[in-house]
Amino acid sequence: MADRKNRRYGKSDAGKRTRAGSSDTRRENGRRYAGGSRQRRFEAADKSRYDAESSDVQERRTEEDPNRIEGRNAVLEAFRAGRSVDKLFVQADLHDGVVSSITRLAREAGTVVSYVPKNRLDMMSETGSHQGVIAEAAAVDYVDIDDILKRAEEKGEKPFIFLLDDIEDPHNLGAIIRTANLAGAHGVIITRHHSVGLTAVVAKASAGAVNYTPVARVTNLAATIDELKQKGIWFVCAAMDGTPMYDIDMTGPIGIVIGNEGSGVSRLVREKCDYTASIPMKGDIDSLNASVAAGVLAYEAVRQRRM
Repeated sequence: MADRKNRRYGKSDAGKRTRAGSSDTRRENGRRYAGGSRQRRFEAADKSRYDAESSDVQERRTEEDPNRIEGRNAVLEAFRAGRSVDKLFVQADLHDGVVSSITRLAREAGTVVSYVPKNRLDMMSETGSHQGVIAEAAAVDYVDIDDILKRAEEKGEKPFIFLLDDIEDPHNLGAIIRTANLAGAHGVIITRHHSVGLTAVVAKASAGAVNYTPVARVTNLAATIDELKQKGIWFVCAAMDGTPMYDIDMTGPIGIVIGNEGSGVSRLVREKCDYTASIPMKGDIDSLNASVAAGVLAYEAVRQRRM
């Protein structure tokens, strides 16, 4: 009787198992559905984040490289027009007439020429049609060293110049140019090789000072120091083991030499300098950022020259 009752109401053990199994299956399916929904949400979020990051990278690239020139005709005309170009990148396996003309003009202008594989140009290109040549133009034109000396003469002041020995960080260069302007320096001299040029990042970091502070480029800084010594300028370079800066006379015609961020002033350039100046430091670390060191020495010179 009990068995007939169970069969009538569907309460057999097998039925119980079947219904329990069906319930488990529904819960499992629900979890799978929920898991799939979460996965899709995660994928959508990842895609949005990737799109945002890609957009940000592209925006930064556009912001930092408005002076990048791509394509043979555009680069050729930039050189013909006398525009200051810091670097020229040429596809290594191209040697046709137009490319040869571009490289010839680049060398005549003193531009650094680098031969690179096509895939590097592809990565650098913002237009996708570089035609094997990309030029990085300066944000402002460079000047001759004589223009810097003439600026001092016109103001009736003794020359006050910064010489930078292979500064590589654009933010450091921009900050030094800004400091030079505010301290009343007549110009800045940078090296042509192994250093950053007057890029858009440098211009921005200088807060516009590149438009008011003349910047000259030279191939050999040591030889430049020798030439300027003939014009009565004395040179002091920053070095941790030098004479305390307060004990060095910076009231006359002076050139302050700041070295590379990592290696400092090169041996040959240091040997050409008349003095080495150390900045007093009382903390636990033993060095200053290049642009900060330039600022400290600049205002010691300002202090002395105002006395």
